[in-house]
Amino acid sequence: MNRPVDLLRLTVNGRDHALPVAPGRRLSEVLREDLGLRGTKVGCDAGDCGACTVLLDGAPVCACLTPVAQAAGRSLTTIEGLSGNKLSPLQQAFHAHGAAQCGICTPGMLMAATALLRASPHPTRAEAEAALGGVLCRCTGYGSIIDAVVGAPAPIAAGSGVGQPVARLDGIPKVAGTEVFGADVAPDDALSVRAIRSPHAAAGFAFGDIDGWIARQGGGLQVFTAADIPGENRFGVIPDCADQPALAETAVRFRGEAVALLAGAADRVEAAALGDFPVTWSPVPALVDARLAPGAPPLHAHRPGNLLIAGRVRTGDAEAALAASAHVAEAEVETGFVEHAYIEPEAGAAWLEGETLVIRACTQAPVLDRDSTARVLGLPPDRVRIIPTAAGGGFGAKLDLSVQPLVGLVALKTGRPARMVFTRSESMAASTKRHPGRMRGRIGIDAAGRVTGMTFDGDFDTGAYASWGPTVAVRVPVHASGPYRTPAYRAEARALHTNNPVAGAFRGFGVPQAAVLQETLYDDLALSAGIDRLEFRLRNALRDGDRSPCGQVLHGVGIAECLEALRPHWRRALAEAGAAPHRGVGVASCWYGCGNTGLPNPATVRVGITADGRLRLHQGATDIGQGANTVVTQLCAEALGLPAERFELIGPDTALTPDCGKTSASRQTYITGKAAMLAGAALRARILALANTGPDARLSLDGGRLRATDARGGREIALRDLPADANGYVLGAEERYDPPTGALDADGQGTPYAVYGYGAQMAEVAVDPELGTVRVLKMTAAHDLGRVVNPLLAEGQVRGGIAQGLGMALMEEYVPGVTENLHDYLIPTTGDMPEIEAIFVEKPDPEGPMGAKGLGEHVLIPTAPAILNAIRHACGARLTRLPALPHRVRAAIRDAEGAP
Repeated sequence: MNRPVDLLRLTVNGRDHALPVAPGRRLSEVLREDLGLRGTKVGCDAGDCGACTVLLDGAPVCACLTPVAQAAGRSLTTIEGLSGNKLSPLQQAFHAHGAAQCGICTPGMLMAATALLRASPHPTRAEAEAALGGVLCRCTGYGSIIDAVVGAPAPIAAGSGVGQPVARLDGIPKVAGTEVFGADVAPDDALSVRAIRSPHAAAGFAFGDIDGWIARQGGGLQVFTAADIPGENRFGVIPDCADQPALAETAVRFRGEAVALLAGAADRVEAAALGDFPVTWSPVPALVDARLAPGAPPLHAHRPGNLLIAGRVRTGDAEAALAASAHVAEAEVETGFVEHAYIEPEAGAAWLEGETLVIRACTQAPVLDRDSTARVLGLPPDRVRIIPTAAGGGFGAKLDLSVQPLVGLVALKTGRPARMVFTRSESMAASTKRHPGRMRGRIGIDAAGRVTGMTFDGDFDTGAYASWGPTVAVRVPVHASGPYRTPAYRAEARALHTNNPVAGAFRGFGVPQAAVLQETLYDDLALSAGIDRLEFRLRNALRDGDRSPCGQVLHGVGIAECLEALRPHWRRALAEAGAAPHRGVGVASCWYGCGNTGLPNPATVRVGITADGRLRLHQGATDIGQGANTVVTQLCAEALGLPAERFELIGPDTALTPDCGKTSASRQTYITGKAAMLAGAALRARILALANTGPDARLSLDGGRLRATDARGGREIALRDLPADANGYVLGAEERYDPPTGALDADGQGTPYAVYGYGAQMAEVAVDPELGTVRVLKMTAAHDLGRVVNPLLAEGQVRGGIAQGLGMALMEEYVPGVTENLHDYLIPTTGDMPEIEAIFVEKPDPEGPMGAKGLGEHVLIPTAPAILNAIRHACGARLTRLPALPHRVRAAIRDAEGAP
C-alpha cells in the first residue's frame, strides 16, 4: 500500500486542491472519495468500461488506471466541470435525444464526446463511434448517444401528454452527473464492508482463529459470519422457494458465494491480507453439467433431488398431430450463461435512524428487499426502510438481494453506518445469470403450410439456488409456441440445480432461449414447404379471437400487423442480399405476457395536491433506465388533465410510496401505468365534482389556485380553504390495479397474463465464410405497443434490447472463473452496432392503460433468432449453439457443405 507523503496539488475543474494522498492511488478514487466528485463513475477498475473517463489536459483518460500523481500540475476536467449554472450544449443534446437511460455510463460518454468535439466540432458518425468506442453502455444500443454527438435533430414534443416524445422527467441529473447511484452513498463515519468469498464451486469450510488474524492486521477490523445473523438465514424472490443464505454456514454451493464479512475503516479493509483469512476449505466434486443433475446427489437436503420445478402446457394431441403432418422439423438448441454486465456493480449503504434500519442500494424491487432483508435480520418489516438509489442497469439481476442484508447486518451489529461496493469481478462471480438451456422441439405443418402441432422440452440450469428458476420453468412453456396458432401442443421446462452460478431473471425469463429453437424450426418448415419465410409466419400468426396454447382467448393481437410492417423491408433486403455474396436476411417474431404468470400482480399509486398547489405523484416503480418515472407520470397526467412537467415525483421509498411491485416482466407501463391512470382519473373526477363542471373541463393549476373551465365558464377552487388528509393533500386519490389473471391448471390451461405484447424483427448480415465472422448490417424492428406512450423512450428500449440480443447471438458467453471482467466478457460496443430502424404498431389492448402494452422484454426476444436465421440464409450455416462464435459458424458451414 502506498503511504501518504507530501501534499499533492491538483487543478480540477479550474479549482486548486492540495491533498495528503499517496501518489500511486487511483485518480478515480481520489476524485470520488477525497474530493467528493462522484460524477465520475467506476464500473471496472481495469479500464475496460470507460465509465470513469475524465479529461487530462483535454485528452480523455480512464481515471481508474491513472495514478493521481500523473494529474499533478495538469488541468483535470470531470463531468462537474462541463456546466456552470446550466447544462452545456452537449449535455442538453444528450437529454433531448434520450441518450442517458440508466445514466451510469453517461459521464464517461460525455467526457469522451467533449474531447472529440473540441478536436472535431462536426464529426461524422464513424468518427463519433470510434471516439466513444472505449466507453461501454448496456442500455441504449449507442444510437441515441451518437445522434446527440453528431448533432442529429432531436425529437420535439408538442406537449407532455401520452404519445409525445417527452424527455425523461428525471433526465437532468443523469446528464449533469449528479444522479446518485449505489456507490455514491457514503454516510459520514461509515464502515467499509467486504465479503470473503469461496474460490470453489462446492466445498465445506470451517473458520480458524479469526481474532488472531484481526490482531495480525493491526486491529480495527470486525468479522461477521452466518453465526451473527439474527434472523432466518435464507432469502429468495419467490418465498416458497427461498433457499439462498446471506452468508453460507458450513458449505458453499457456487464459486463466489460469501461466507464472511470484513468491516472497518476503508483503508484498513483495503490493506487487510484476505489471502491469509483463516478459513479452511474442503472441496468436493462439483455438479456443473445440468444433464447429470437428475441422477446426482441433491444439492439441497430439503429437496429429494436436483429438480427445482417443472412447468408444462398441454392442449390437444401433439404426437398425433405431428404424425399426421405433411412436414415435420426437429432440432436441439443449446444456450449458455449470459452475464447482465450492467456498468454499475452492486453497491449500497445502511444506517440506523432510531429503531429503523435504513438501506439505500441499487435495486429493482424495494418492497421485496425490505421484506427479505427483515426476515434475514430478524426485524419486523416496518423497522426496515428501503430507499432505492438510481440503478446503473439491472435487466433482472438487481431483483435479487445483494448488499442489502450484508450492510444491514453490519449496521445493526455495530450501530454505525456501513457501506459496501462490489468489485467488477465480485459482481460477475456473485450475481445471477441468464439461464443456460438445452431445448428440443418438433413442429409439424399441413400441406397448406399451417402449423398442426408442436412439442417442446427444455432443461434450464438454475444454478446453486432457486432465484427466478420457478418463473423461467413456468413462463417458457406458455411462450415456446411463439405468437402463432398451434392447435396441438405439449411443452415442458425444468429448472435444475447445479453448482454453477445462480441463474435468475434476465430480460425475458427464458423466452429468448426458447424463441431461438422455435424460430429455427419455423425457417426449417418454410424451406421444406417452399414458402417465403415471412409469408409462412404471417400464415400462422395469431389473430384476435384465437386461443393460445393455454386456452386463453386473445384480444389486441398485433403480430400480423408487425409482420406486415416488415414486408417492404423484407422484399428490399432479399433483393440486396441476392446481389451480394454471403449476405443474408432473417426474420423472427415474439410475444410476451406482461407481469407475473398467473399470480396476483398489483400496483398502487397515490396522487395529491397540497394547499399551496404542489402536485405530487407517489409511485414506487423503480426506474432502471427504461423510463417508468416519465411514462407513469404521462399516463397519470393525461388522465388528470394537467401537464406532466407539473408533477413532483415521490419515491420509490418504502416509507413514502405505496407498493408498485417489482420492475420486471415488462409490467410497469401496463400495471403501474394503469394504476396511475386510474388515480389521475379519480382525482379529476373529484375536482370536477367539486367545481360542478362537465367531464370535458380543462384544468389549470397556479399556486394555491386550481381552476376548472368548461363551456359554461370556469370555477376556481381555493386550495387553502380545503382540509388536508393524512398524507398532507387537500385533494388526492389512491388507486390499486391488479391484472385479471388466473392460476394455470396441471395442463397449463388458464389465464397467465391479461396483456401480451408482440413484435417481429428482421436482421441483415454479412458473413465471412473463411473466418466465420458475422457483421450485422441492419435490424428492422416492428413492435406492437398498443399505444405508444412515449416514442422517444420506446425507441431507446428497442435499440438497447437489440444490442443485448446481438450480444446473446454473437459474442456473450459467461464462463465461471474465466470471464469475470469486462475485458474477457465481451458486450457490444459502438463499433458492433448496426443501423436500427424502429417501427411502432399501435393495436390497443382492451386491458392496457389507454391501450398500452409492455415493451422492455419484447425487444430482445426476436433479435438472436433473426440474426441466426440471417446467417443461415447467407451461408447455409444452421447454428444450434449460442453464441455464434466464429469457430461455431465455420463448423456449421462445413456441416452444411457436407465437409468432414
